[in-house]
Amino acid sequence: MVLIEFQSKGEVPMCAKIIAICGMPGSGKGEISKLANLNGIPVLSMGDMIRAEAERRGLEETPGNIGLVVVSLRSQFGEQILAERLVPSVDALSHTSSPIIMIEGIRGTAEAEVFKQHWGEGFSLLAILSDEDTRWQRILLRGRGEDGDRQDFATRNTRERKWGLGELIENAEYKIENNSTLEQLKTEFNNWLTSAKS
Repeated sequence: MVLIEFQSKGEVPMCAKIIAICGMPGSGKGEISKLANLNGIPVLSMGDMIRAEAERRGLEETPGNIGLVVVSLRSQFGEQILAERLVPSVDALSHTSSPIIMIEGIRGTAEAEVFKQHWGEGFSLLAILSDEDTRWQRILLRGRGEDGDRQDFATRNTRERKWGLGELIENAEYKIENNSTLEQLKTEFNNWLTSAKS
């Protein structure tokens, strides 16, 4: 893969791969982000952007409110809005020595297009694959306010597929299966990281 080169005023150009983590709700994107952080890889979360926007609007973190904020932003500014807002934050990390910068929670093809246009071949996708029942059990355990019940889970799955998440997962350059234990996920991640750095 071709490395993308960044340059800031007064700084030596640095190279990094920009890799966005995609996966259905409960697939393990957050766990991958934690493992990345443990390996010194910076991670920016698109989900955190939504939660911050909900808080800014004075909304409680519920499935309905989080969904409302997402739909509202996309309707008002376009499906690419989160990606456009995130690009400067990723570019600001260009001075780091990390060979990889990760973005957690890309959910649509419009977002991927923004990243591809900005970083070219330096951008790629890492898909986390997990069965629906396994994902639901994880969601029950994690207890986020945005998750809700099984119907909310189904609604969110449908909404994110409409944005093109299924297409992103299918076409991702990298894939990690996550239907087992955290220990197994750690092994899979470390194996992937070795190949991604090469």
